[in-house]
Amino acid sequence: VQLQASGGGLVQAGGSLRVSCAASERTFSNYFMGWFRRAPGKEREFVAAINWAGDGTAYLDSVKGRFTISRDNAKNTVYLQMNSLKPEDTAIYYCAAALRYSSDYKYWDYWGQGTLVTVSS
Repeated sequence: VQLQASGGGLVQAGGSLRVSCAASERTFSNYFMGWFRRAPGKEREFVAAINWAGDGTAYLDSVKGRFTISRDNAKNTVYLQMNSLKPEDTAIYYCAAALRYSSDYKYWDYWGQGTLVTVSS
């Protein structure tokens, strides 16, 4: 599965941004999809995940209520809508695919190249 992330950029604190991840695989709907991020000097961390049907989601506590993950299986695309952004959300955001869910990035099988999100204060 090849993943292509897009939509990152610079936004002011309190603003919104949506990042997208397009998958090449027609069996996209078989996979859990997730978003991870890596801030400067920090480990990669789990942000959000969604099951194959789109009716089950999981979030990092600090983004609950601000971020929403969704998917469109007809378009082989997963989205992360980010609202009320904070400077601490600044990171490279990576999309990932896995046949099983885990919040540990080591268990995810396929990765996109990452897209930079910068939130200015």
